[in-house]
Amino acid sequence: MSIEFPPEWKKFTYRGKNLDELIEMPMDEFIKLLPSRQRRSLVRGFNNHQRRLLEKIRKLRRQGNLDKTIKTHVRDLVILPEMVGLKFGIYNGKEFVEVQIVPEMIGHYLGEFSISTKKVEHGEPGLKATRSSLFLAMKG
Repeated sequence: MSIEFPPEWKKFTYRGKNLDELIEMPMDEFIKLLPSRQRRSLVRGFNNHQRRLLEKIRKLRRQGNLDKTIKTHVRDLVILPEMVGLKFGIYNGKEFVEVQIVPEMIGHYLGEFSISTKKVEHGEPGLKATRSSLFLAMKG
């Protein structure tokens, strides 16, 4: 089963292996290439949610339906070479953030690409602020 990738992805290498080699590589060999945290995560095995998501990914690959967005709450799954080219809707606690998986994401976690916090912008005392800060002394 050969998948057609954009030409710039052909030049991609991860720890000396190109994308085609990574996809064909057995999981045991691929795990050895990962950093320690991701390696430990995969050696321990997948939980039920991760396993279900991987089955869904493999089913879509077999069907050739690569344009469909896969919505998921699973943020702690390591991105594997077989996920490259797929679109994910990763839940950040409020909404699904659509992410296209590219080769540079291999070895990272899905949650890293769907930020769950946003920048805090405090109001001025007395304006756009909490009730308790209404009574702060104003500079005069």
